[in-house]
Amino acid sequence: MSLPCVPTRRRLRAMSVLVLSLGALAPAVASAGPDADRSLQRRIEEFVRGPGGPPGVIAVLRRGSESRVLRAGVADLETGRPPRPDDHMRIASTAKAFSGAVALSLVDRGVLDLDDTLRERLPRLPAAWGAVTLRQLLNHTSGLPDYTRDAEFLRVLTADPRHRFDPRRLLDHVADEPLRFRPGSRYLYSNSDNIAVALMAEAATGTSYERLLRDLVYRPLGLRDTSLPLGHRMPEPYLHGYDVTPPPPEDVSEILSASGVWASGGIISTPADMTRFIRGYAPGALYDRAVVREQRRWVAGASEPAGPGRNLAGLAIFRYATRCGVVLGHTGNFPGYTQLIAATADGRRSLTFTVTAQINEAQAPARLARLRAVQEDFVCALLR
Repeated sequence: MSLPCVPTRRRLRAMSVLVLSLGALAPAVASAGPDADRSLQRRIEEFVRGPGGPPGVIAVLRRGSESRVLRAGVADLETGRPPRPDDHMRIASTAKAFSGAVALSLVDRGVLDLDDTLRERLPRLPAAWGAVTLRQLLNHTSGLPDYTRDAEFLRVLTADPRHRFDPRRLLDHVADEPLRFRPGSRYLYSNSDNIAVALMAEAATGTSYERLLRDLVYRPLGLRDTSLPLGHRMPEPYLHGYDVTPPPPEDVSEILSASGVWASGGIISTPADMTRFIRGYAPGALYDRAVVREQRRWVAGASEPAGPGRNLAGLAIFRYATRCGVVLGHTGNFPGYTQLIAATADGRRSLTFTVTAQINEAQAPARLARLRAVQEDFVCALLR
């Protein structure tokens, strides 16, 4: 397959930033006050127009049965059409919450245990990693080396961004490396963790991770437009993701094969489906209260990129303590996309916030600070 006409400098930058991230909705607006809506609308319009701003933003706020959809900019620079809740998009590292949902559902069924180790479930992995537990994988205290930082992985990806990796062999790239620290002793966000989570789920059930997603997550939560492909194509219609620095913006929606991130960030979904997901995931609708209590044992650690307010890490979920209150969720970024999904602990109030450009601390710290401030304003509007 031929490669896209992407300048080498941009392709290399896209590859390098990858290692750092990885309910039916009506568009009618239900009011929490017209002044509040106008203020939020102004905030996202200013963000789109500002330096390095993304071409598009769409936010879905839901309180009970009432939905509000706010958007700025466009879904596609060529056509100029606005973003819509049923547009497909790359959900980036919010996919890690999906692997968490699968694993914790299996814990609830007694198929997996949070104290299961890699040695017990995945004996083919390096013996030096054997003591790592499922719990440590889910809260990023495992110490596993991050395969997306491996020089050979990056060489292959840079030479052919659409290279089809075997997702079940991604950890082979770092199989000769020791753990970064003693398991459980500290926090370090790693894309390897959620690859190992998916492999543990497959080993315990004899079922593919893709099938587990369908049976344990998509169907119970009513997700209609969510999938885990291995190629680079996006289903229509979709939010086009862009590389915005330097201008002019360049469409990178289909620059990469999702096989290189798989359970760590390869899922495609829509704002509508992500709203359904977080409203079920945050309160623990897929498993009982004992599992929810384990999921919410917080440790020091932030999502990547950091979410609004002060961040703490749980089991494939983060706690965002803002000036207006607490929400639970996950963030993610991928070339062309930055995501936040969050909800109250009971799931009744939720926010899905999508930006069509990659924004993270290493690439654009000032822009990330502005984004987090905007996201916090949306959380405050949600919680009022």
